[in-house]
Amino acid sequence: MIDTNTLRLFDEIARSGSFTAAAELLGYTQSAVSRRIAGLEREARGPLFERLARGVRLTPAGEALHRHATAVLDRLERAEEDLAAIHAGLGGTVRVGAFATANIELVPKAIRAYATSRPQVRVRLTEALSGRLFERLGAGALDVAVVSDYPSGLVSGDAELVELIEDQLLVALPADHPLAGRERLDLAELAGESWIEAAPRGQPTQLLAACAAAGFTPRSGPRVAEWSGKFGFVAAGLGLTLVPRLAARAVPADVVTRPLTRGPVRRVYAALPERPLPAALELVAELERAAAGLREQGPDGSDFLGQ
Repeated sequence: MIDTNTLRLFDEIARSGSFTAAAELLGYTQSAVSRRIAGLEREARGPLFERLARGVRLTPAGEALHRHATAVLDRLERAEEDLAAIHAGLGGTVRVGAFATANIELVPKAIRAYATSRPQVRVRLTEALSGRLFERLGAGALDVAVVSDYPSGLVSGDAELVELIEDQLLVALPADHPLAGRERLDLAELAGESWIEAAPRGQPTQLLAACAAAGFTPRSGPRVAEWSGKFGFVAAGLGLTLVPRLAARAVPADVVTRPLTRGPVRRVYAALPERPLPAALELVAELERAAAGLREQGPDGSDFLGQ
């Protein structure tokens, strides 16, 4: 194996044509230079320099090795520059994970601002449920995860959590529903409705907890995971669903959302590993600013939490 210090020494001798000049530049003794080059020539199975009356020059084998050495040293130098930029938060890639409704407005706003302030940093996005995002964060596959405690709480492990926003859960109804014209609804008024969810039956959810507090057990409707599908079933009059206010911008025209009296609220967090990258911390700061903007102004122009 050829170590990088020997490659640098070899490169400097090749450039200067002198063992003595290379020794002075790199801080070696003359005997140390001779030992290292002798060892390199043993690795190369032949001479790399022709010894001249004044200095040295590369043999054909030395020229071949020097081409590879300069490429390797150049890549190492670029790697050092990249690592320095990453540790300064000025380069590299930050890997972000987020759940679906955070990607409607919160995450895009933060990434847009981040791209303006950190154009050299690439952002790679993954979408998944919060539980899966925590797994990927713990495995080192993500640098930041945007997660929530909906529908069934948080299992954060060793992640550091930064609370971003309390996101009110609205009820989504078909536009022609008898209660669609009301400004605010009580959950108990919806006891006879079917509810569209994605969580497996029997798993504790905020819907179950909220309905229990209102004095009834929700009647299960179709099991639909994607929000676009949920909205389609609601529009068809096949059930109601809870919609995070973060998703309100994506609600179609034939579906209306209404706040609930004492309705459930989910909390949205940015999760970081134990030793976060500077670039990840900068992105969390942008997420906090984006969340603050959403608290001030909701997608429909009202106060974000509907209060």
